[in-house]
This record gives sequence, C-alpha cells and structure tokens, in this order.
Amino acid sequence: MARIYTKAGDGGDTRLFDGTRVRKSNARVAAYGDVDELNATLGLARAALAGPALAALGPALEHLQRELFAVGALLADPRRDGETAPPADARLALGEAEVARLEGWIDAWEADLPPLSAFVLPGGTPAAAALHLARTVARRAERAAVDLVAEGAGAPVVVVYLNRLSDLLFVAARLANLRSGVEDARW
Repeated sequence: MARIYTKAGDGGDTRLFDGTRVRKSNARVAAYGDVDELNATLGLARAALAGPALAALGPALEHLQRELFAVGALLADPRRDGETAPPADARLALGEAEVARLEGWIDAWEADLPPLSAFVLPGGTPAAAALHLARTVARRAERAAVDLVAEGAGAPVVVVYLNRLSDLLFVAARLANLRSGVEDARW
C-alpha cells in the first residue's frame, strides 16, 4: 500500500476527480470538505448510541455515512455537474429516491415524537447532542453546496439532499432523547 502522505498538496492545491488541480480554498473543495466533516460527526453520533433503545438508529446513520461518500464524490467531480443520468457505480447514485427515503424516515420517526411547541436547545443525551452537532454541520455543508450551485457547478440534488438530511438529524436527535427518557430542553 502506498503511503498516506503524497506531498502533492503541500503547495495548497489538490486534484479533483477529473484531474483538474484547484486551490484547497476552492468552493468545490470547501463543499466536499464540509460533507466529509458531516460524515465524521455522524460517526461520532453512531459511537454515542447506547442501549437497545438507540441501537436501531445505528444502521440508518451508517447508511447515511455511505451516502455522504456519494455526495462528496458528486461534489468532487466537475464531470458530474448538473448530472441527471444515474452513474455507472450504483454507490454513487443520489437523486429523488434518496431524498424520498430521508422524508420517509423523517415522517416515521416524527410520528413517535410529541409535537413541537417551542424551539429546542441542542443537547440532552450524548447521542442527541452529537446528532444536533451533525445537523449544524449538515446546514453548513448545505450552504456551501448552495454557493457552488449558484456558481454553476455542483449538482442541485445535493442541496435538496443536505436540506432533508439536516431535518432528519434534528428529528433523530429528538428521538434519541425521547427513547432515552430525556426531555428536550425548551428555549
């Protein structure tokens, strides 16, 4: 196996999937970097899931982590900007079906929750706090993707996906607290 360090980026640039070299501060790199950070925060949230009541969330979060690799790949490849045809590699698929699945999870999980009557302070259990953190990182990734799409790059579906994902993570945080017997702190 090759070494993890290549020294190719020591000058402040990196290579996109199509071979183009860009600055590491490029909007595209910022967007997929935010998605990478989001993926890591989901890993933190998965690690914080404790007990059988929360274990059921683990497979869903792992699935989301795998999809975030597809989101990052989509953002890192200028050849896929505005793409509508499914990619050859099914792992890289991101479209209406994935957004609809997120909406289905939101609806199912929200059905178990009491209605919101106030803003909720992020926190509660370690799992809920980690999910709230992931939600905020998802919103930042979404803003970066919005900027990228506004520049005529990236794929609009990424914006929609990240928007739904942040909603899902909010619901998941509330569900983690509920299943752990911890009330959400109201503002």
